[in-house]
Amino acid sequence: MRKHFNIIIIGAGPSGLSAATRAAEQGADYLLLEASAAAASTIRSYQRRKLVMAEPRALPLRSPLPFSASLRESVLDTWERTIAERKINIRYQSKVVDISTGAKKLKLTLEDGEKLTADHVVLAIGVQGNLRKLEIPGGESEHVQYQLDDPEAYQNETIVVVGGGDTGVENALALTGRNQVIILNRAEDFSNLKESNLTLLTEARHKGALDWLLQTKPQSIETNDSGDFPITLFASTPNGVERIPCHRIIARLGALPSRPVLEKFGVAFPTPDAGALPLLSASYESNVPGLYIIGALAGYPLIKQGINQGFEVIEHILGNPVESADTELLRQKFSSFCDDRGVDDVLVKVQKNVPLLAMLSTLQLRELVLESNILLPQPGDIVFKRNDYSTTFFFVIEGDLEVLIDDDDVPDAELHTGNFFGELALVSGRRRPGTVRAKTPCVLIETPRRVMQKLINSVQSMRRVLNEVAIKSVVQVCIGVSLSEEELNDVASHAILKSFAAGEELFHEGDEADGLYLIQSGSVTVSRMIAGREVVLFYVAAGNYVGEMSLVSGEPRYATVRAAVATDAVLIKADRMRDIISKNPEIRSSLDARYMQHLQEQEKREQLENVSNGSGSITSQSTQSNLISFLIQQGVGEATDVLLIDESLCVRCNYCEEACASTHGGASRLDRDTGPIFANIRVPTSCRHCEHPHCMKDCPPDAIHRAPHGEVYIDDSCIGCGNCQQNCPYDVIQMAVIHEQPERSLWQMLLGITPKVANDQEGTKVAVKCDMCKDIAEGPVCVRACPVGAALRVNPEGLLGYASGTSGEVNLLDHEEH
Repeated sequence: MRKHFNIIIIGAGPSGLSAATRAAEQGADYLLLEASAAAASTIRSYQRRKLVMAEPRALPLRSPLPFSASLRESVLDTWERTIAERKINIRYQSKVVDISTGAKKLKLTLEDGEKLTADHVVLAIGVQGNLRKLEIPGGESEHVQYQLDDPEAYQNETIVVVGGGDTGVENALALTGRNQVIILNRAEDFSNLKESNLTLLTEARHKGALDWLLQTKPQSIETNDSGDFPITLFASTPNGVERIPCHRIIARLGALPSRPVLEKFGVAFPTPDAGALPLLSASYESNVPGLYIIGALAGYPLIKQGINQGFEVIEHILGNPVESADTELLRQKFSSFCDDRGVDDVLVKVQKNVPLLAMLSTLQLRELVLESNILLPQPGDIVFKRNDYSTTFFFVIEGDLEVLIDDDDVPDAELHTGNFFGELALVSGRRRPGTVRAKTPCVLIETPRRVMQKLINSVQSMRRVLNEVAIKSVVQVCIGVSLSEEELNDVASHAILKSFAAGEELFHEGDEADGLYLIQSGSVTVSRMIAGREVVLFYVAAGNYVGEMSLVSGEPRYATVRAAVATDAVLIKADRMRDIISKNPEIRSSLDARYMQHLQEQEKREQLENVSNGSGSITSQSTQSNLISFLIQQGVGEATDVLLIDESLCVRCNYCEEACASTHGGASRLDRDTGPIFANIRVPTSCRHCEHPHCMKDCPPDAIHRAPHGEVYIDDSCIGCGNCQQNCPYDVIQMAVIHEQPERSLWQMLLGITPKVANDQEGTKVAVKCDMCKDIAEGPVCVRACPVGAALRVNPEGLLGYASGTSGEVNLLDHEEH
């Protein structure tokens, strides 16, 4: 039996089979080794009659190995015929346990001790051999499984599928119809799914075939001695711990990293992270000469990608020129600034210039560029303005930029080649804290938030760097404009990022001060015990800080601070904060001013307590506290704009609804009579324009956007799937038919509005919601149409002013500017 080959391919999955088929077609000297008794073992482990996707759809297939979207059984039959017809040189049950370098060749050792050598080795073994397990109390239960072979074997069960990736979602979909299925996804959306799976998932939920819990992690599993359900899963959700009785749990958590195996073979990695991908050249060659890595092991998890790579790696080995399938698309992207260089050269330059991008694999970088925009701002051009609501992220490929945090037109910082910016908006969803403008001609990559979220979920080293920079940025924005770069770096390096669930305390009234809390994302309420009951004093949104009163006074905590929604906060410990205060008079002055302001506000509240002017106004501390708590419960904690109606002023004329409907194709975006009410204040059914809009999650055509001033709106590409309506926790999205309005209505004439058709598909229902009349300069028509001033728009930061106002005073409300 032969012991030496020009090419040995390890692994007969899609990538390895493709490489072997191309090698056979080219007449190359090769051998394909497969550890199991049959080819495509991962696909064989798929559930029966599973539809195998051919994603990405736009990517052409270049291999002689046939493949198209079809059932698991059909794919396997086709490949088995290909192996036979092309007489693929394959050896089964031949597991490779070691690869080492020799004199101008690679040495392979098989599990049975046999030795082979090759000039080139293609490693295509995949990553499915070592599945992740649920490492929680009760995770070893017999009712927990990590594979789904036959979905039809389960009937009339409540099944929890843990995992929001393609495999978990496909398992969940296969179980619907005969079972109650719940998906637990630790992420805030399903951004990692293939487009086709996302469509099927959202359709299934729309039909009530399954449900899901987002930002949810399993905590423990308990066995039930009696009852209908053998186990109960306890899961941590944004709203607290959820108790889920069920029959079984199917955990699809992916595979453990294959790094130890590759390092044993001598393969190098760019970072120490366990999940890092191996360093590979554009031709898929590792640092070990002659050793190539393709497919999922190289970070290419999709079947079509792996098949293309199998074709390409053989071409590279045989010395034939070949371009990656996405090269032409990238060439078009780069044509505006670097059309005299090849795509691979430009990508190398990008990674060389920006250290953060050097953490990505070649595929990840290529995908990032394809989903991003290339910007070329000239000196003086504004990239974004302070208080804009955009959430894209920027990499500086070339050039210098200025950052202006204040309104004095004096730069507070500069950005240079290799820097990145936009991390605060990325994590908080709040307004931009400063203005960024070009100082010299620049080249920027602008990346959508969803793409960055997907990256930081998979590249831990990038997540760490962004967290460190975000901490530094929030320190600078909140307290550190006057700090030197050295002081800022020192403070940020010792700061602690802490996460709090909704309702969890950051600190309690009477506690010793442990430091200053800078709210990075989310929001908090501040409350005190007054006359034996807890009174909510005010609300603090991201980009602000709490805890300064105890640091200034030296006394215990003045109040209790509690997360209104899931919140991340940066803690600067008390001793370090006191050191900063002693060395920086400007910061000391700012904190002193805040301290005095809080004391004055508390004195005013005490004066107003139990005072009533006889008109039902909101004046007592207890009523004020209850109103703040009520508004937080109605979504103000994560809102950026809320419509309120003062029922004591409202005359029920319904002009607000009529004006809204006339302006928006006949479908009103608000319902005045519905929505919860407290005292005289009603929160009607109208959009809150959340920081991280729930409605944006899982929108197949990506039709929901955020305008620069914060308005969340739905464009004309809506397909009417209803996912946004189901995802909205405030029930403010409706499915409606939008009619053409060739003539202006009475309200449009009175308010000076030009009619705008939202959707020209007569009779087709689409999703509609409040867009705050973003295209109307004068602002929301519902507010302007109200003859008595009962309809008002309030932003969360104006919540305290609203709650503590008195009847008849305009300062009762903090109006949002539009």
